[in-house]
Amino acid sequence: MSGTPTDARKVRAGRHTVEISRPEKVLFPDDGITKSDLVDHYHAVSSLMVPQLRDRPLMMERHPDGIGGKPLMQKNAPDYFPEWVRRAVLPKEGGKVTHPVCDDTATLVYLAGQACVTPHRWLSRADRPDHPDRLVFDLDPPGEPGSGSGFEEVRWTARRVCGLLGELGLPGLLMTTGSRGLHVVVPLDRRADFDTVRAFARDAADLLAARHPDRLTTEMRKDQRGGRLYLDTQRNAYAQTAVAPYAVRARPGAPVAAPIDATELDDPALAPDRWTLRTFDERLTDDPWAHADTRGRSLRTARRRLTRLSGSD
Repeated sequence: MSGTPTDARKVRAGRHTVEISRPEKVLFPDDGITKSDLVDHYHAVSSLMVPQLRDRPLMMERHPDGIGGKPLMQKNAPDYFPEWVRRAVLPKEGGKVTHPVCDDTATLVYLAGQACVTPHRWLSRADRPDHPDRLVFDLDPPGEPGSGSGFEEVRWTARRVCGLLGELGLPGLLMTTGSRGLHVVVPLDRRADFDTVRAFARDAADLLAARHPDRLTTEMRKDQRGGRLYLDTQRNAYAQTAVAPYAVRARPGAPVAAPIDATELDDPALAPDRWTLRTFDERLTDDPWAHADTRGRSLRTARRRLTRLSGSD
């Protein structure tokens, strides 16, 4: 790392001591949140977050000049990363990418020290990159970003997505994205490849849109949605990423992507940015997903049930 001893902070994380250069560098200028604050957040949530990242290739959203500067959406782990930061070399069209993998607290702290405000994770693990163990429904409010409206539609839709998953015998894990909406995450057993998973997700979304054509759509073109909420299943593809649980978002206030319990959908105070780096301590006492069924499920039976439902609806 760059920096002098007087311009650095050392953080003990497991077996490693991580040196943080320029710890007082302000990354969120409107909130006075520094790189050191970011490091402290990721250190505090590491016991919850690392299990959600372990074995997964990452894309780093780095903001070395703060969130007002140009972000670096970086997939390759630079050569200067310490040797104890695990890498995964994975194919891409026309070549390969050496992704960082976060298997421990030290790596998470180190990434924060590199001004990685938001780690985005693959939906598959490095040993079987073509076979996801997560399926994601991405639910954002209808309308243009910044309109500040539509989250009630997201809540309503999340209930319907979870209801359909229940009909199909699949669990649905909910999280705020820290941005505009919610993710519904389905744990899988890694037997199906991405093409199979994406087709299943799209067919499930089509069924929901057919049940509620006045409120939901799978139309990709914005000008064809007619104010309806778009059921986005496009993340379910090789090398696509989703924001990691407990990640800070590069937005004013430093909101945090937070796992929630389904009962919290009824909380009038719930919002995509309900919890922030400054307030997240209140979520550390209880992990909503710790009580959920996170065992990876096969899509075979769920596919048969979905086919029957689609034929009867």
